[in-house]
Amino acid sequence: MTVTSGRVEPPDDGFHGALPLAPERQRNAGNVVATGVVRRVLRRPGFLPTVVVALLVAVPALVLRVWALDSLGLNSDEAVYAGQGASLARDPAFLPYFPVFRAHPLLFQSLLSLEYRIFGVSPLGGRLLSVAFGLATVALTYAIGNRLYGKRVGVLAALLIGVMPYMVVVNRQVLLDGPMVFFTSLALYLLIRFVQTERAGWLYAAAVALGLATLTKETAILLVGGAYAFFALTRKTRLRLTQAALALGVLFLTVLPYPVSLKLAGNSSTGGAFLVWQLLRRANHSWGFYLEVVPPALGLGVVGVVVVGLLLLRRSLTWSEHLLVSWITVPSLFFTIWAVKGFQYLLPIAVPMAVLAAMVVVSVPLPQVNRKAGAHSVTTAGLRGVVAVALVASLAATSWVRVQPSTAGSSFLAGTGGVPGGREAGQWVDENLPEGVTMLALGPSMANIIQFYGQRRVYGLSVSPNPLSRNPVYDPVHNPDLSIRHSDLQFLVWDSFSAERSPFFSDRLLSYAERYHGRIVHQEFINVETNQGSVRRPVIIIYEVRP
Repeated sequence: MTVTSGRVEPPDDGFHGALPLAPERQRNAGNVVATGVVRRVLRRPGFLPTVVVALLVAVPALVLRVWALDSLGLNSDEAVYAGQGASLARDPAFLPYFPVFRAHPLLFQSLLSLEYRIFGVSPLGGRLLSVAFGLATVALTYAIGNRLYGKRVGVLAALLIGVMPYMVVVNRQVLLDGPMVFFTSLALYLLIRFVQTERAGWLYAAAVALGLATLTKETAILLVGGAYAFFALTRKTRLRLTQAALALGVLFLTVLPYPVSLKLAGNSSTGGAFLVWQLLRRANHSWGFYLEVVPPALGLGVVGVVVVGLLLLRRSLTWSEHLLVSWITVPSLFFTIWAVKGFQYLLPIAVPMAVLAAMVVVSVPLPQVNRKAGAHSVTTAGLRGVVAVALVASLAATSWVRVQPSTAGSSFLAGTGGVPGGREAGQWVDENLPEGVTMLALGPSMANIIQFYGQRRVYGLSVSPNPLSRNPVYDPVHNPDLSIRHSDLQFLVWDSFSAERSPFFSDRLLSYAERYHGRIVHQEFINVETNQGSVRRPVIIIYEVRP
């Protein structure tokens, strides 16, 4: 051997360090090391209980989201977003019917297009991506509850959000709201970290997360107001003006790619026209809409526990409750006052509601039931456990009923489920009607479904020719009579779902069918329970019309 600069150099014999083991011994040594690591992990205190708790939360959340997931075809909004994803994936079958730039930002549709490029266009694939975002939101809910109130609150909050009907129903659909809630919940978690540590990096990360939520669905921007309301009320931390300005700048830069892409693509008028239409369109529900539909979807027990708990704690509320309540209040007030309402618009309040409910159940002081030594703690713990089990069981039972195929399509409210017969009607169109035919449906909802599955051009009769009174992404038929007489429209599509909402247009379309010798070429039926038993009723009827 040689000595250089005081360091002993090994002989240059091609080996450095220990002699190499034979391949078999190398594999055995690797197995021993891996087994030792596994044993140390398994023996770590609390590991197995943690795994059991995680499974207790994850299994019901997963089952409720995937049970009979593909039993019904896509509804109108699902068809639009799935079609956009297919167009972003450059699938030629969808490009003529679903332009990339329609109404909302494109983060979720872009992620969906990546899936479609790898596995092909599949409605089930889109729904599974939504399920994945929903399960990730369950994990974030645990992180938020644990960070604010401890592990028990985190576990119960995650369990509540995992089986909550509001989350379950929306997470089963190809909608933007579920992924948006994942990002708004991530923003909430990062904001909590900022308040606890006062490190500005967490604030800027929260701004990025909120920007991603806005790129998923633009209504997420309302939660900037929720953050502002919190900082205006809290004494826990002081937000400096420079920090607020930098956070807003980060948010702006995160959202900037969407308007830039619109401008570069020559579609900058699309977003503006849609915003104007949303602001000026007529009310589609009354002011009391959310008081009617959201509490049952959140769980009446959950809402009741939160209200009672906040009343009991009204003199001792901390910054944690101020933050969660601000996150709930701002979007609730905005969407209640705003004329345009949808079932899933208030979904971002579900996570803070679940955390507050879990906090109340786990930690709100209860009246002393028994003064004997030790009896009070046992009685209190038992009462808390009963309330927790009752909340989870009631939510899970409601969700289980809602995900059954027989009830999933029973509501005509947008965002609550699929449309019975829509997929089958569209597939029949694809298989039986010649390419190039043009159809007229009652409204754009059924038109979107038929276009997705049938890949034929479908217009909506109810789409107004007045640009101020219609969604700018839809094209109207200015004179259906003339179009039928000139053979520009060859088929009419009537559906019971649109007819229930718009009897005027239903009568009008049926009058065209009668006037132009409409011949029924296809029907879709569902079974309806009546006093006389089960009756088959048509839900979709396709007419062929001739001049």
